[in-house]
Amino acid sequence: MATQKMALAALLVLTAATAMSLPPAASLAVTSPYVRPPPRETLSLLKDDDADGQTPQQVPTPLCVPSASYHVRAHINGGTGKMRVSWVTDDDAPAIVEYGTASGKYPSSATGNTTSYSYILYESGKIHDAVIGPLQASTTYYYRCSSSPAREFSFRTPPATLPVKFVIAGDLGQTGWTESTLKHIAAADYDVLLLPGDLSYADFIQPRWDSFGRLVTPLASARPWMVTQGNHEVEKMPVVEPEPFKAFNARWRMPYDAAGTTSSDSNLFYSFDVAGGAVHVVMLGSYADFAAGSAQYNWLRRDLAAVHRSRTAAAFVVALVHAPWYSSNEAHEGDGDAMRDAVEEVLYEARVDAVFAGHVHAYERFKRVYKGKPDPCGPVYVTIGDGGNREGLAKSYVDPAPAVSAFREASFGHGRLEVVNATHALWAWHRNDDDEPVVADQVWITSLAANPACKT
Repeated sequence: MATQKMALAALLVLTAATAMSLPPAASLAVTSPYVRPPPRETLSLLKDDDADGQTPQQVPTPLCVPSASYHVRAHINGGTGKMRVSWVTDDDAPAIVEYGTASGKYPSSATGNTTSYSYILYESGKIHDAVIGPLQASTTYYYRCSSSPAREFSFRTPPATLPVKFVIAGDLGQTGWTESTLKHIAAADYDVLLLPGDLSYADFIQPRWDSFGRLVTPLASARPWMVTQGNHEVEKMPVVEPEPFKAFNARWRMPYDAAGTTSSDSNLFYSFDVAGGAVHVVMLGSYADFAAGSAQYNWLRRDLAAVHRSRTAAAFVVALVHAPWYSSNEAHEGDGDAMRDAVEEVLYEARVDAVFAGHVHAYERFKRVYKGKPDPCGPVYVTIGDGGNREGLAKSYVDPAPAVSAFREASFGHGRLEVVNATHALWAWHRNDDDEPVVADQVWITSLAANPACKT
């Protein structure tokens, strides 16, 4: 029986890989006829009346890249992984996280930093963050923030080896559809959430950042959330508020400068490894300078050069960016073209396997493409800006669909990427269909590192 199951699995993988290698044709492009109901109203998330000024709120746990160089990936397998915990209190409180592997018992602790920011007449709460570790892989840790006995949180660390499961959701916002998306994500067994920009849709109204923090705390405190910025995070106002990304940088501190990595000089772009270095994730900034010679461009070349596919353990390399480089939707048409022109070649030469974007409030998956044409060594491009924003869906697509577009639908939902082994990953997009997650698009992705024709 076991032999039969293995043979069946091998046949499925072979069939999927063969399908991926078929020559593209316009007739293969699919535009879904599904009609989505209008977006639901923005949620009202009032403050927790049971919480005092020192009770932790808004607790995301983005990954912290291990302190050892990612060239020495065995350090992750050996349990040297770390996590950064961030939280907000209304009043002054110690920036300390106490943690352990049993509920109510916290033998370890770490002390971090406290900051705050002002925005016109708004004053944020006390924003704390602390890096904890070393931590064992695939382990549940219980923790409390600021020594508060009021709330205990827990998270599970990612695995040290494959398989590893990601959830990807862009343009979340704070609507009823957002709530539906988060409900579906919470029911999934995943290791890391990736968000390609447009988080809270605060749009200059800073209390919306607080309500968004309360909305996502149940999920963001339990799994690592790794995010990059979108246009709704810019929040720059001439003269009055000339500094862009003030709230985003203060509230969502990513490991851009972690010691021992190809660290960048900006919270807007960074990278990290998962599953012992088997998956390398690059988070790019659509709204940071990306021109040749810029800090982001130079950092990206260094980062991807260090993950040389023929010399390292990286089975898959994926990238996230906000404005899509490929889209057949009429919304935001051309917004990602300038970055694509500047950076696409860098990703292609590094054999990046897939690029996920947001911005366009709909779903679309492209075949492997480079410079607008089918290319078996190009990335699979996916637009997934359909988390549940308050601006509604982008329902108008170019007709007919371009030959490189494989599937497109204007609906809310989220995606799941399971890197099964060193050669294959399963991508599935789940539509929010009447509050039930429905797999509307699914495809196997073969690692370019495993394709002899795509060796760098």
